[in-house]
Amino acid sequence: MTLQEAIVARHSVRQYLEKPIEAAIVKRLEEEIALCNREGGLHIQLVLDEPKAFTGGMVKYGRFVGVRNYLAMVAPKGADERVGYYGQHLVLLAQTLGLNSCWVGLSVGRQPDRYVIADGEKLHCVVALGYGVNQGVQHPMRPMERFVKLSGAMPDWFRKGMEAAMLAPTAVHQQKFEFELVDGHSVAARTRFSLVGWAKLDLGIVKYNFEVGAGKENFNWKEV
Repeated sequence: MTLQEAIVARHSVRQYLEKPIEAAIVKRLEEEIALCNREGGLHIQLVLDEPKAFTGGMVKYGRFVGVRNYLAMVAPKGADERVGYYGQHLVLLAQTLGLNSCWVGLSVGRQPDRYVIADGEKLHCVVALGYGVNQGVQHPMRPMERFVKLSGAMPDWFRKGMEAAMLAPTAVHQQKFEFELVDGHSVAARTRFSLVGWAKLDLGIVKYNFEVGAGKENFNWKEV
């Protein structure tokens, strides 16, 4: 499975089988986590066989069942967009390896004895990992035009990028983002006003999906 195929196949899954993740998959994930941490200046950690974080009241309200493995998305304060970007890379890699996943915010019970938070860092969120009871369902799709700003025709690579972006998970499916084609090959991505508070992290997730769909060789990101 390619990353593009993983974008289409992956949906948020909240119920998991009591099946440990194979050692070879753990090794592959840990190798990629180390690369992401070095490149992104992050401190993401893989937590295995730890069910306590998903037994609190808020998580039960979210109907999480059987979660024993997750990514602790630890990173410097203010690194929300990078957390989303590199976290989505790991989420899609996990999908290619046969795992299911779900981004989870503040409803998780913190277990600081199972991961390290250094000075200046915080736990931004976690990502549940494992073998799902099912494969989840696709969230409702909104018209792409609501998230695009451009003049003239939409290039094929831009459309493919937006198709991938529209499939990205966002907090409570808020999709508070906008993509603008600036000069034919530069793309500006920005957040819109959000009451939820996860817009910057969501933007990183969405930008990663856009890159995979559009092809990094076809455009440059424009700072906004």
